[in-house]
Amino acid sequence: MSRIRLPHDAKAGPTKPEVRSVTLGKLALTPDDHFVEVGSCTGAVTIEAARSAGRVTALERKSERLAVTEKNLDANGVEGVTLREAEAPDGLPDDADALFLGGSRNYEAVLDHAVETGVARVVMNVSRLEVAGAATAAFRERDLLDEVVQLQVSRGYELAGATSFDAGNPVYVLVGGVGDGGAT
Repeated sequence: MSRIRLPHDAKAGPTKPEVRSVTLGKLALTPDDHFVEVGSCTGAVTIEAARSAGRVTALERKSERLAVTEKNLDANGVEGVTLREAEAPDGLPDDADALFLGGSRNYEAVLDHAVETGVARVVMNVSRLEVAGAATAAFRERDLLDEVVQLQVSRGYELAGATSFDAGNPVYVLVGGVGDGGAT
């Protein structure tokens, strides 16, 4: 995975590179796919997805965050992404092949939309334990869940001439989809 530039900040922070790598691996995007991100924030996942998917749509409910997404897309030379200011499930297209939920707001309605429109691959990243449990149950109730992956990334830093590690919060990656398309 090549590096991306995120010179513009949305104050919510981007999805970390290691988590993006696993997320995009689980989405398994192809040039034939229409990828949709719910909660684009900095645009980090959207930028990475645009390198693989044929069409990309990014939704963000906050206009200032959508502006950050747009600026970071420009900073990375990414064109052709459809940006929509909307609170999901409003604004979601009906022809998505792969869907990423970067936040937990209205996720149950987004999952309902994914089921109704037959989204083959759905991935949701969650950092709060209580939300992870509720979201896992919501995936199961809709027969979407294939797996849950917990990631914890530690980053090295210099300490007294040696390398020590600073651990980040764990992230739960919920993976699934409608029909056979969700199998990993």
